[in-house]
Amino acid sequence: MATAPATPSPTPSAVLPLAGKIVGIDPGHNGGNFSDPEAIAQQIWNGAEWEACDTTGTATDAGYTEAQFTFNVARYLRADLRRDGARVVMTRTSNTGVGPCVNRRAEIINDAHADVAVDIHADGAAPSGRGFTVLEPVAVGPNDAVIAASQRFGGDVRHAMLTDTAMPESNYEGTDGIMPRDDLAGLNLTTVPKVLIECGNMRNATDAGLLVTSRFQQQVASALTAAIVAFLRPA
Repeated sequence: MATAPATPSPTPSAVLPLAGKIVGIDPGHNGGNFSDPEAIAQQIWNGAEWEACDTTGTATDAGYTEAQFTFNVARYLRADLRRDGARVVMTRTSNTGVGPCVNRRAEIINDAHADVAVDIHADGAAPSGRGFTVLEPVAVGPNDAVIAASQRFGGDVRHAMLTDTAMPESNYEGTDGIMPRDDLAGLNLTTVPKVLIECGNMRNATDAGLLVTSRFQQQVASALTAAIVAFLRPA
């Protein structure tokens, strides 16, 4: 009787691309922030200056909130990353709470020793402005060791957004879709490679028409997943 052939061992190409990796996701703001202005107005040290614990975020002219947008994208992104083998750490897991403060959000991701992280936002600029902007950290002390890696990740995010979504680069801030920032706790206090993405302008009618749809939200999640995989791919 013939012996059945042994099951072959998985080849390296069969290994999930993010197996063993930890990814941090910070969905900006929170749905309950509107209900507790005193809590979110408290001042925290962001590594360079004092800023508010958090804000309510912006909204489209029709009232669709940034907090809802960021949370939807974060959930799609979490599912994509888990599918690819990553362990995911979220700074909030619902859209009904208040906060946490922006310094605490950075701490959650730092304490998880994430391999990379992304802060998800949408802008509330003048209605004439269109497009996404990738905000990259500037060295202020706590983040000094991850500036170069964060800039490399920012380039990956920019490329993926242009490749995988219909959102153009910003026409009102930054250069070629990239902008350094030294006044945000999430970037100033990070000890892991991280960028913040403004996925579009909620006050622009064209951008808003994309931002409110689940199709675009899933596209952003797919783009961020592609950027994370590219950034963490072995050299």
